[in-house]
Amino acid sequence: MRQKIIFMGFIVFIFTAVIAFSNTDDLERLDNSAFEKPHRPGAVFVHDDHNEMAGVEDCAVCHHVYEGKNLVEDESSEDSLCSECHSPKATQENSISMQVAYHKRCKTCHVEENKGPLLCGECHIK
Repeated sequence: MRQKIIFMGFIVFIFTAVIAFSNTDDLERLDNSAFEKPHRPGAVFVHDDHNEMAGVEDCAVCHHVYEGKNLVEDESSEDSLCSECHSPKATQENSISMQVAYHKRCKTCHVEENKGPLLCGECHIK
């Protein structure tokens, strides 16, 4: 009986420690509110950890700026929402929809680097 109480106390301690030391402050869910009826929740990742593991130091790698069809070098859009340039559906002004932009940016890098998730449910965690 005493061993059972000690074991249960240990389990409670471990459970409490895991919760206390879990860092979800940097966990981000990409904003998908621009979509009328999203099929899946926005992709989830830890921004700084992701960039550190991927060796991404330049924000413009993901947060790019275009003037017309020309990429503006050394300028980033990290303070802007993707939906400011990309609409849910492709338009005449911007031929790349928001969903295509997200997937092209993320999946292309994951495929080229042969790292990171590729399946829907690996990024879009329900």
